[in-house]
Amino acid sequence: MEIKTQTSVDAVTDVVCDVCNTSTRIPGYGLQYGTLEAQWGYGSQHDGEYYRVHLCEACFFGALSGLRRQRMVNVMFDANEPHPDQDFGLVSTGNLWGAADA
Repeated sequence: MEIKTQTSVDAVTDVVCDVCNTSTRIPGYGLQYGTLEAQWGYGSQHDGEYYRVHLCEACFFGALSGLRRQRMVNVMFDANEPHPDQDFGLVSTGNLWGAADA
């Protein structure tokens, strides 16, 4: 037996980039965005603060480029091992379902 009732459910219909204020919805493909998150714990200067920034593809890769450059400057004279920048932050490729490689 099916018992039905009407309910009201909140659903995410769009995510807007927090940097450039554009929609991350791509027609026919859904929402395409990245997030930058931090949750600071006991002992940190920002104890108890939680941050989440939604980024469109262009802003995400712009931010990643800035971080990549900062990393390059920080390890510029580190002779211990090479630090490839091409794949900085990349976890997997060709992963259509969103699961990280183990």
